[in-house]
Amino acid sequence: MSAAETIAGPGLYRPPAPVPRGPVSSLARVVARRENNLLSLLPDVAYRELVTPLGMSVRGILLVNDPALVSTVMDGSVELFPKNDLFVGALEPLVGDAMFVSSGERWRQQRRTLEPAFSHMRITRAFPAMAAAVDEACVTLDERAATQAPFSLDEAMGHLTADIITRTIFSQPLSAGTSREVFESFDRFERSVENVSIRRLLLERPWARIPQPPGVLEACRTIRALVGEMIDARLSADAPALDDIASAAVAARDPVTGQGFSREELINEIGVFFLAGHETTASGLTWTLFILSQQPQVVARIRAEVARVAGGGPLEFEHTRKLVFVRNVFREALRLYPPITFLPRVAAKDLTLGTRKVRRGTMIMIAPWAMHRHERLWENPDRFDPDRFERELPPGAYLPFGAGPRLCIGAAFATLEATLVIARLVQRYDVVAQAPDEVWPLARLTTRPARQIIVSVRRREAP
Repeated sequence: MSAAETIAGPGLYRPPAPVPRGPVSSLARVVARRENNLLSLLPDVAYRELVTPLGMSVRGILLVNDPALVSTVMDGSVELFPKNDLFVGALEPLVGDAMFVSSGERWRQQRRTLEPAFSHMRITRAFPAMAAAVDEACVTLDERAATQAPFSLDEAMGHLTADIITRTIFSQPLSAGTSREVFESFDRFERSVENVSIRRLLLERPWARIPQPPGVLEACRTIRALVGEMIDARLSADAPALDDIASAAVAARDPVTGQGFSREELINEIGVFFLAGHETTASGLTWTLFILSQQPQVVARIRAEVARVAGGGPLEFEHTRKLVFVRNVFREALRLYPPITFLPRVAAKDLTLGTRKVRRGTMIMIAPWAMHRHERLWENPDRFDPDRFERELPPGAYLPFGAGPRLCIGAAFATLEATLVIARLVQRYDVVAQAPDEVWPLARLTTRPARQIIVSVRRREAP
């Protein structure tokens, strides 16, 4: 019996997650296991208190779960609460000073320059690319179903979402070889990048320089080179005249200064579109399909809804709006496994947050993982219950896509994409996890399985 089943007992399913313990026990567990998983380090108080300091850190860490104070930090001045230096230092080799990590006037300039490109994330425009990518994925999955060959669910979802975002950005499908190279490079980057190592988090002073290991820098060079090749095709004299994100970004000019992006800046910004547009959704889909492999009654409800809405025909765009339960299943998976585990900010100067005085350099830790599982904000917080989204949600307590001015511009895109993928795949296949008791979440830049989830699929005959 798995740890999740032992804890949950009868009733709602508890997907894999650490059992919260006291601060000393949590630290001792991390040290004893020699693991670098911040989820294991979070003490039980993180799920009970709305604001709490996390001790034992040179820089000072304040965990904020109070929705009103989270709004203050996320909606407030980007100069007052910029993105945390550890976070920025980790991503800089990969995306430079792209909009995803920049602050202040630089962020505002990038945002207004890229505004025309954002229109290509509109779901009505993106749906055909999504549907075509799912069609192609089903060809591969049919082959795997025929042979019962096991495969990595993480990699399969990574390829599918990367294919969707490549079709959206560059109007072309992503080759399997390139997809695998991106997946392996980003996996190597996330597992080795120096930003959320517990040693650095606890012992480094704020704004200390973060040297990255050679393997991380090599992974970044590989990803940037792949993105650069696709951008170069748009910068050439004989570039095709296409109406997509890449063309819009190349043509973009700051409406205030008239300045466009250099090649390196295009790699930075389009790299963010590419990575954020597929990695976070791939994470959410991986967890969703794993949970469904353990919950046949939820699978039955999804199939019944899809049959009722689509009537046995192909799923069209207008159908996806009516797949309320499917969408709620994905939303609940994002609640339990938020793609961005932590949204760290840093106090740029001495200030007061609520009733607490905060010194300059303090890490203001907004943790969707903890906030989404907080005892004072949610009923049965660590249980899988998609029907909770039919009830009133705690205001401001659900932020899988961030909040405030930096709210993810691809939130609607990702939700539509996931709704289509879940409906199509569950309608067509049974997913069988090979070792479900060994599945465990790991917090790095995204909430990922500690080891890839190996599954097989069976083709389901329509009733």
